[in-house]
Amino acid sequence: MSREGSAGAPGVDPEQLWLGSDRPRRGRKPAYSREVITAAAVALADTEGLEAVTMRKVAAQVGAGVMSLYSYAPDKETLLHLMVDHVSGELPTAHPLTGDWRADLKAIAHLQRAHMLRHPWLPAALTTRRVPGPHTLAFLERALAALRPAGMDGAAKLEVFAQLTAFVAGHVAHEMAQAAMTQSPDRTAAEARYLAVVAADGHHPELAEALSAPGRPLAPEATFSRFLNRLIDGLDTD
Repeated sequence: MSREGSAGAPGVDPEQLWLGSDRPRRGRKPAYSREVITAAAVALADTEGLEAVTMRKVAAQVGAGVMSLYSYAPDKETLLHLMVDHVSGELPTAHPLTGDWRADLKAIAHLQRAHMLRHPWLPAALTTRRVPGPHTLAFLERALAALRPAGMDGAAKLEVFAQLTAFVAGHVAHEMAQAAMTQSPDRTAAEARYLAVVAADGHHPELAEALSAPGRPLAPEATFSRFLNRLIDGLDTD
């Protein structure tokens, strides 16, 4: 079986991945590093999408033989763990907290959104459970510190951060899909006509009322902020 995919591959050992050496244990001094290989994979995903990331393509990016890469990442699943943590190093972790946990959590969410828009493959990569690496842990530590004034217990704080990250990832995925639809104005117009017909058929009064209401600002940032406010302002600290 090819090692390109994760199907059938053994689970990632977090101790070996994050606490072990990133250099091959045997043989001569390596010509590459895990950092270089991961950065090449990230660049490939940023430009061509996650499906384009294969060990063969990454090897071509760095000018290495494909078999040599398996010393650093034995399969694509491991490489994805490395990629997620690599880009997490871009997230700031030293910005001052205000002590207003809701405001700080919203600021963290906006950082996450901007981060995912820079790396459009991230929402899909985050749908699978990832063992956090050092950069991801640093950002998680910051989020937990932001939640300290809320008085939640540790389990609740972890749940809130997971919920927030899932919300941002889902929203960004939707946001990117909506942006792609604007490239097809005929399709957008057809959907608008369809909904108008459905709303007028008398069988969907709630939808008709909703569609007749004044519209909200459609700017992506404003839309994200509205949804985010509903989520965080409604959080229960119990």
